Amino acid sequence: MARSGVPFGTSGVRGLADAMSDDLCHAYACAFLDYLRQIGEFADGGRVALAGDLRESTPRILAACAQAVRTCGGEVVFCGHVPTPALAFHAMNAAGDARGAMPSIMVTGSHIPADRNGIKFYRPHGEVLKTDEPGILAQAVRPAPAAYPAALGAPVDVETGYVARYVRHFGADALSGLKVGVYQHSAVGRDLMVRVVEAMGGRALPFGRSEQFLPVDTEAIRAEDVALAAEWARANAVDAIISTDGDSDRPLVADAQGAWLRGDVLGLICAQAVGADVVVTPVSSNSVLELSGAVRKVVRTRIGSPYVIAAMIEAAAAEPGLRICGYEANGGFLLGSRAGNLDPLPTRDAVLPILAALIAARDRPLADVVAALPPRFTFSDRLPDFAPPHSAALMNLLGRGTEAEQFARLARLFGGVAGLPVAIDRTDGYRIGFASGAVIHLRASGNAPELRCYTEAASAAAAQDLNARALAEVTAKILPEALAVEAGTVSTG
Repeated sequence: MARSGVPFGTSGVRGLADAMSDDLCHAYACAFLDYLRQIGEFADGGRVALAGDLRESTPRILAACAQAVRTCGGEVVFCGHVPTPALAFHAMNAAGDARGAMPSIMVTGSHIPADRNGIKFYRPHGEVLKTDEPGILAQAVRPAPAAYPAALGAPVDVETGYVARYVRHFGADALSGLKVGVYQHSAVGRDLMVRVVEAMGGRALPFGRSEQFLPVDTEAIRAEDVALAAEWARANAVDAIISTDGDSDRPLVADAQGAWLRGDVLGLICAQAVGADVVVTPVSSNSVLELSGAVRKVVRTRIGSPYVIAAMIEAAAAEPGLRICGYEANGGFLLGSRAGNLDPLPTRDAVLPILAALIAARDRPLADVVAALPPRFTFSDRLPDFAPPHSAALMNLLGRGTEAEQFARLARLFGGVAGLPVAIDRTDGYRIGFASGAVIHLRASGNAPELRCYTEAASAAAAQDLNARALAEVTAKILPEALAVEAGTVSTG
């Protein structure tokens, strides 16, 4: 497993689909269940819920994971091709089964390209956290089986209970009068999204369905998706357009003009809708959260749902009884405590923030809801095929020397792009604050060989322009210097 090239990333294991051999996937799934056995959360005869997304490689990996459940003496509960949060909600609540909550395994690469895939692991009451990974990796590798039977049987229905969760909370007429476009592409929850809108009294207009997998990333929205949303909005006079990423745990919402909202703005709207006291969010999320004064306490973490969940658990232990939630810049919303009659769902969910935004749009245009927030805007993009050694070299260059030396270097490297640097945050990656109020945050992706760039400014156009200029500087000047320093051919000041 350690030599496979398929390591644990930000959330679960991910890699090239060709590298995720049947034997490797079997080994990882067995190690997960053997670890749960070790900590008393799995035993012979125990049930394990299993589902996957719509990638071409998913059925093969599902078969390997199903065999791993059988190898470990468990019972496979196949849930079909459904959203990750629907699987997690079913497994955590076990649909009223007397045997209680069960572990679950989701085969998905989320938003990453079609030639890659991944596996997400869930303990009976929540995601595998970073503290669980050493215990999983320490397990002995079980012998590979002779075959991986593909037949998984008819799936159990997990979507009905998932949809009912929201209808029960918001009401069957919560979207009455709204016309909602549903950008389906290859999202595993594409039909469920239509079902949710219609179950709550709205009119759903599905479009953009694709039988080939499209890597829709809610943090780095493709230019073609920007154009399509504007076109669909003009042609259909919708109140909003909704969508998700590949495994439907991250939302996308566009207003009536087809302008996509940032995920961290959706998170704030949803936090207000559930009456949150404490919001946990990564350091990369928009600072509009603090500026809005919408919640009593904000906790910032490293990027990734495992870090958000760990901080939510800590917050709940420190101050019992508070309403706690979390969200990420990608829009995924995590409900850490009960809110009204919404049971907790401490994993990324796309439906709750989508519904919060749509319901807000019943009273006034969604664009006006966003415009009423403090004027703080973020933009994110990435450099694909950015090798991990390149990311390491870049971070080493930026972080070399004393703080004073770093500020001097940042002024040289980024001064022409953003002005005078005044703050450095190394919670996750390298985040630079400038005297102008602008922010540039560089970070290696935990899920793919990419360099992420998050920027923040006083206008949407400024944030986007700053992002493009920062990535151009990285490509043209900063990375070559970082690699030269690593090679020892130049020194740096």
